[in-house]
Amino acid sequence: MVRIALLELTLHPLPLLEGLPRTAHQIRAWLEPHLPEARFSTVDVVDGVPLPQFRDFDGVVVGGSEFGVYDDTEWMRPLRDFLEMCRDHAKPVFGICFGHQIMADVYGGKAEKTKVGNVVGARGFDYGGASVDAFVWHQDQVTCVPPSAQVTGSADHCPVGALDYDFPARSVQFHPEYRASHLRELFVRGRDVFLTAREADEGLASLETAHVSKDLAALQAVELFRNASGGP
Repeated sequence: MVRIALLELTLHPLPLLEGLPRTAHQIRAWLEPHLPEARFSTVDVVDGVPLPQFRDFDGVVVGGSEFGVYDDTEWMRPLRDFLEMCRDHAKPVFGICFGHQIMADVYGGKAEKTKVGNVVGARGFDYGGASVDAFVWHQDQVTCVPPSAQVTGSADHCPVGALDYDFPARSVQFHPEYRASHLRELFVRGRDVFLTAREADEGLASLETAHVSKDLAALQAVELFRNASGGP
């Protein structure tokens, strides 16, 4: 058995998002079919729950967030320290979106807002030696690659789309846990609220022609966790 801690870093404003799953729930639904031997636990860091003790987990997933690496929150500094300790103790870490950015920032690179602005919907990436479609929702990007990492995914709109480190850590800028139905709801509910009408409409349109695998990046995450735990 491998114990995976899912760090919940996304707020869930109600009633706007009533009935929609939070990020950690989606990550578990994406990863669990490929890692059936795992025991998943959600840590609601954004709600003030302390980060897990090292003896209580074998690997961690750092998910997305409305916050950026430059924001001053009560949990940002503890999260940075936690990620440094994960590296020092060879605890495997998989990062998604904000997780991708904060890992790069902590491990010697840089993440920041870019001139590209909001990137939402389905976009193409070169990832794992193949051209794939992926769901995205971000305005920040990794702009400087850490010296301990190599780029394993990229796109014109996102040059640093995925990273592999020389210690047990991997990350992706896109959202492998998202599903088209979830994004459709976000675009409809968020139109003229947290998205412009144009962003929402273009995001909806992008879903009609995209072919996003529900298994995207899952094997890379599973390999990371199994290798570190000595599993099959």
